Amino acid sequence: MQLFFIEKPESEIILSKEESKHATKVLRKKEGDILNFTDGKGSFYKAEITIADTKKCRLQIISSKQKPKQHNYHLHIAIAPTKNMDRYEWFLEKATEIGIDEITPIICDHSERKVLKTERCNRILLSAIKQSLKFHLPKLNEAMPLKDFLELDFEGNKYIAHCEKSDKLELKNVKLEEKTLILIGPEGDFSPAEIEIALQNQFKAVSLGKSRLRTETAGIVAVHTINLKY
Repeated sequence: MQLFFIEKPESEIILSKEESKHATKVLRKKEGDILNFTDGKGSFYKAEITIADTKKCRLQIISSKQKPKQHNYHLHIAIAPTKNMDRYEWFLEKATEIGIDEITPIICDHSERKVLKTERCNRILLSAIKQSLKFHLPKLNEAMPLKDFLELDFEGNKYIAHCEKSDKLELKNVKLEEKTLILIGPEGDFSPAEIEIALQNQFKAVSLGKSRLRTETAGIVAVHTINLKY
């Protein structure tokens, strides 16, 4: 099944030039054929092509229904942007495929990248839900300093995954609630001061295994571990 995205569904859908070309030239769709759409909020639409134009393909919505989320938890990963943006974008794509609900880029003491192109990141998230046939688009928050992020209120479990030697819970063994927030630091890890502030704010230290992981790998391990527990 091919899945398209529509931000604000109306009775008639007009595809962009790029998607019109994809539908008519690549997928070879013609008038009377059906395309599938989601709005990223759980809605699933079927629409019939009325005009198969390569530059402005038009469709009419013929049915709609609400799709349940494919995982029964709310996972929020606050993860520092990597110096190499390709690695961060890889995390966004794979985390979406596995199952994630919210992402906050956090700027830490050891961060080498402090600017993030949110628009491009959102395009990657959108592409990932279409590719993996998901109907809920993860929320990408604006980047913010870790110290500001820690002052926000959160419900559910709160964890920080760091590399310092200390008593830690194994993430795979923790008892999880419906909502879970996990902090993942930059390539140079969280600073001792940041770890201490997080612990003071009721975050629990967790281990993601015996290996020392890259930032984006740690993020994927965390997402996959939560996915397996549910």
